[in-house]
Amino acid sequence: MATSYNKESNEEPTSKRPDNTAFKQQRLPAWQPILTAGTVLPAFFVIAIIFIPLGIGLLITSNNIREKEIDYTDQGDCSKCANWNLTNGNCACKLNFTLEEDFEGQVYMYYGLSNFYQNHRRYVKSRDDNQLYGVSSSLKDPSSECAPYANNGTMPYAPCGAIANSMFNDTLKLYFQGKNVSVPLLKTGIAWWTDKNVKFQNPSPNDDLKKAFAGTQKPLYWSKPVYELDPTDLTNNGFINEDFIVWMRTAALPTFRKLYRRVNISEPYFSNGLPAGNYVLHVEYNYPVKSFNGKKRMILSTTSWMGGKNPFLGIAYITVGSVCFVLGVVLFIIHQKYGKRSSEFIDSVNQ
Repeated sequence: MATSYNKESNEEPTSKRPDNTAFKQQRLPAWQPILTAGTVLPAFFVIAIIFIPLGIGLLITSNNIREKEIDYTDQGDCSKCANWNLTNGNCACKLNFTLEEDFEGQVYMYYGLSNFYQNHRRYVKSRDDNQLYGVSSSLKDPSSECAPYANNGTMPYAPCGAIANSMFNDTLKLYFQGKNVSVPLLKTGIAWWTDKNVKFQNPSPNDDLKKAFAGTQKPLYWSKPVYELDPTDLTNNGFINEDFIVWMRTAALPTFRKLYRRVNISEPYFSNGLPAGNYVLHVEYNYPVKSFNGKKRMILSTTSWMGGKNPFLGIAYITVGSVCFVLGVVLFIIHQKYGKRSSEFIDSVNQ
């Protein structure tokens, strides 16, 4: 049945009117707080009392975290590799450095890049999540989002896309000169659990990854196919290789670090972490950064209950707490000086 319309009253069809309820007719009761000195001043001081000690605690915790950063882009022996033509083969270099104090507990090794915009929209979208999950149809026919790194015209890339194609591939090794031994580094346990077990899967559960990836080819700038990322460990090879998974989680800022290795603290000499002393960083220099004026660095760091070294959080809490305290004092003085006069003026107006 058609909805009636009253031309004389110019009323809209009743079916289009909101229901006559308090919610839809905006008749619900509302609470409008009245800000007074008695409510605002305590709030400022309470925030200051909570934030300042919390910020000091966070800052002290952050400062107790040990961290050592080595820029190896073109420093020392690695300067010879900065302009190396990778078509002539890999370049190897080493840098000496000293840890002035013990790095106790679990120690992590990161690699860092500067001026690398992983947050570019086109770059972030250049991947095929179905392919990375091992879907066979996407393996042979990648998403158009991967273009121009979807295929070479005849065979699809596995993995496809700009993110995978630009994967960091320097090899970093650490040697402790005090005992003349290599620092044992673990290459597993560095990726998020959800990535390792949910988002990334190989196309076949069998052990023959070469057969599973048949009909595909390695990305354009890779030196070896995906099924040879870690052929000695079937739980860390192919799409579930943790170095690959870590790289695929794109960074939000152009200067970033990504977890590369964990020091194996179950080995002799390193059961308490990294002892103070002289070390040598050996680098297989494979990743070019000169084209985008980038920088490469290696970072050694301990952690705490709040994670890695991050003084910003403590400074932010202290700053906010201090600002609230200063505002509270200023408003208290203003209230003491002018509050009585304002109340007398309001009373006179009401009378």
